[in-house]
Amino acid sequence: MTAPAAPAPPPADPGTVSTAAPPTAQAAAPRTPRPRTRRNVELALLGFAMLLLLAYSAAVEAALVGKITSDFWAPVALLTGVFVVLHLAIRFLAPYADPVLLPVVAFVNGLGLLFLRRLDMGKLKGVAREEFPIFGGDGIRQLIWTLCAVSFAIVVLAVVRDHRSLSRYAYTLGLAGIVLVLIPAVLPRKYSEINEAKLWIKIGGFTIQPGEFAKILILVFFAYYLVRKREVLSLASKRFLGIDFPRGRDLGPVIAVWLLSLMVLVFEKDLGTSLLYFGMFVVTLYVATERVSWLIIGLLLFFGGAVSAYYLGVAFGGPFANFERRAEIWLDPFADPNDSGYQLVQSLLGLGTGGLFGTGPGGGSPGVIPQVRDDLIFSGLGEEIGLFGLSALLVMYLLIVQRGLRAAIGVRDSFGKLFAGGLAFTLGLQVFVIVGGVTRLIPLTGQTTPFLSAGGSSLMANWILVALLLRISDAARRPVTGASASARVTASGGTPQLNKLHEAPTEVVKP
Repeated sequence: MTAPAAPAPPPADPGTVSTAAPPTAQAAAPRTPRPRTRRNVELALLGFAMLLLLAYSAAVEAALVGKITSDFWAPVALLTGVFVVLHLAIRFLAPYADPVLLPVVAFVNGLGLLFLRRLDMGKLKGVAREEFPIFGGDGIRQLIWTLCAVSFAIVVLAVVRDHRSLSRYAYTLGLAGIVLVLIPAVLPRKYSEINEAKLWIKIGGFTIQPGEFAKILILVFFAYYLVRKREVLSLASKRFLGIDFPRGRDLGPVIAVWLLSLMVLVFEKDLGTSLLYFGMFVVTLYVATERVSWLIIGLLLFFGGAVSAYYLGVAFGGPFANFERRAEIWLDPFADPNDSGYQLVQSLLGLGTGGLFGTGPGGGSPGVIPQVRDDLIFSGLGEEIGLFGLSALLVMYLLIVQRGLRAAIGVRDSFGKLFAGGLAFTLGLQVFVIVGGVTRLIPLTGQTTPFLSAGGSSLMANWILVALLLRISDAARRPVTGASASARVTASGGTPQLNKLHEAPTEVVKP
């Protein structure tokens, strides 16, 4: 006996619209877990960094004073308050930002501040060291600069809510950056020259190094320009030794930046800044086009210009004489160790005295090294923490660069990728120029060590750089939700589809 057939469903009324979804679309799309902001991780790492600084402060006082005073913790407590405020600002303004950047930068900044305080105490004798006030010397000035720099970083996070908005003003910012670079070159020496380098603007007792801020403004223009022109710049004309070289007509931008770098080298007498600007552009160009030929062309142009400047200095002197003299000191600093080579010789002796483990915090004589508070602070610190300590410090710089490159890889837009990559490389190149100079790998320059050296211009500019990396990393790690979600469920089979082309993930396709 067969079962009765099920009754057929009633015909749909043509005047009504069915709201029932197809069976395949009724299955809910799998819910992905919401990424964690990792702000508590950032706070824990920041606390650990401050504990390390507290231990360093105690070790310095034990070595210089013979005991640990009752207020050794005060400078670290003030620093902690400043960085906790920035941490709270990040919680509200960039909640998905990289949790490692702030603790690492805060530790390096704090180490520099405490070492400056150690230099102030080292100049005193006996009881005066124990009675040295907390609010005194270069240490408190550096704390004030740190407060100003962190405040600027918070302002940047509050104003630049989307890093892509900077591209709207790329030409204006690039022009402003070039003007800032050229101002010290056209000013009289008494208003712009310190230690034979015309990099400053001196007004009364106040000095500022505009080139530190110019590098960020110019980098915005570089990233915007290369995003628009990278297809043209990627074209190859000839293949030589397995490398595709660009067309001759596309060399114009590189030649222009090369000439600007040579102007900085000649008229501002600073190899480090010249190398920084040109290297920043060439590496950003390489990231945009993936052509190794641009790196080769850039290196040939820079070294060709430097060698030409050296021989022009030997032959004619004039504006090339300063570079020629620095090159001679680099080639043989011991030829005149008590005069022209004194600075580099003392730097090398300080590093040699430190050895592998160093003399210990407060146990060396870094005050003997000239310019130890700014240009050669790396050597002075290396005398006390040794090769192992300096290696750990370099690893921290490397970690900052790595997290910046990680943000560049993770962000979804091309401008953000080039901008973040350029920012990270700029910081890494600046550290290379400093370390290479004090170790005699390259000629000594007047660059400051990021976050370590005394002074306000470099500290504020580099904290702005970190704030921009935090903003870009926030965009990279922020979950895609709502109308901007990249995955959509189709009505036919529930297959994820991309709604718009600009929502597609970035993919590198090599020809």
